[in-house]
Amino acid sequence: MFEKLRSAFSDAAKSLGEKELNEKDIESILFELEISLLESDVAGEVIDEIKSDLKEKLIGSKVNKHEVEKFVKVSLISSISALFDAVEKVDLIEKINEKKKQGQPFLVLFVGINGTGKTTSLVKIAHLLQQAKFSIVIAAADTFRAGAIEQLREHTNRLNLKLVAQNYNSDPAAVARDAVLYAKSHKTDCVLIDTAGRMQTNENLMQQIAKITKVVNPDMKIFVGDSLAGNDTVNQAREFHKHVQFNASILTKSDADAKGGAALSIVKVTSTPIIYLGTGQEYPDLKPFSKETFLKDVFGSLDDVDIKESPKPEPQLESPKPEPQLESPKPEPQLESPKPTVVEELTTNSSDDPFEGINDDDIATYSDLYDIPPPENDNDAIKLGNKIRKWIKDGRLEPGESKTNEEIKDDVHKQDKEEEPKKKRGRFGFLKK
Repeated sequence: MFEKLRSAFSDAAKSLGEKELNEKDIESILFELEISLLESDVAGEVIDEIKSDLKEKLIGSKVNKHEVEKFVKVSLISSISALFDAVEKVDLIEKINEKKKQGQPFLVLFVGINGTGKTTSLVKIAHLLQQAKFSIVIAAADTFRAGAIEQLREHTNRLNLKLVAQNYNSDPAAVARDAVLYAKSHKTDCVLIDTAGRMQTNENLMQQIAKITKVVNPDMKIFVGDSLAGNDTVNQAREFHKHVQFNASILTKSDADAKGGAALSIVKVTSTPIIYLGTGQEYPDLKPFSKETFLKDVFGSLDDVDIKESPKPEPQLESPKPEPQLESPKPEPQLESPKPTVVEELTTNSSDDPFEGINDDDIATYSDLYDIPPPENDNDAIKLGNKIRKWIKDGRLEPGESKTNEEIKDDVHKQDKEEEPKKKRGRFGFLKK
């Protein structure tokens, strides 16, 4: 699978790895890549995005010459992974379960042109849902193509499913409505509605699809395209999306697709996901589309890049410089809680007695709270008197309590202006010599 797409990307990576990274050489190799991608059925919008992304990463980058090929591979994987990640993920089983909890059937409308495997894909989905224990009814709303009703009746008989059908040339919207009414009355989980294949350029048939949509209001519309049709499938998807606004796609015959560009292109031009790939003619030959599997098929090993966690990895090969450390200096925390240790250096009272104005109860209480021994000299007595006055002024705080920074600054400023104590006998007999 996808041999041509794999070759295009591999050749571009090798060519860039053999040259210096100057703009002229890059432009030349990107032009060759563009031609190869066009030949691989990649849409122009996708090519432009891949080229732009790759050019932006390469020009001016500092990559070791021996690692350029690896760098280009990682860049390409990153770009393509980002294209898939840009669309909403759709889980059909989950959506049916959500509607089932509401007691309502989940309606799925299948659209596409003749010959793409639309009816076969519908039946494969029916088998898939049947395996998941859902009850299903199928609406044969293709009343135009000869043999379409008989084809569905044969499949429903094999799978033991209910089929709602009318005569050929009857109103397809009426058939779809009858199937929905049957599902509601019989508590059926899911209604799958087949429609007539039509060219995207046939306005009348496209309007008929729009009528079915208005009548039954399907919960999900699925476009079925042929992988082997290449760019034609991309154009069909673009036009159907304009008229029908489908929610997801199924690509058939993907097991025989050597180019691989259709999957990438449909996702980009419709902004909708691919949910399943048809890989054969049997009922189980339908596998969920996986971005990881697609990238492995195209690029081989994905060990060089973690596509799940970082779809757009920074080119670490360019400049392994640990700049992030500069972003978070954190020197501020020390400013949050300054301790009021400056109170111990406040000057003394100008009175003869270092304890003047302090009653004995406050002296005793302060000494008990802070475990202060009796002062041994005049200097100790003066300091202790200042501490007790400060403690009283602050509101007789318990140990561990503190004042605000502004209150502490005011206290320091006031006590700096106080005079030195006179050297006379104090209240408790301490002398200044």
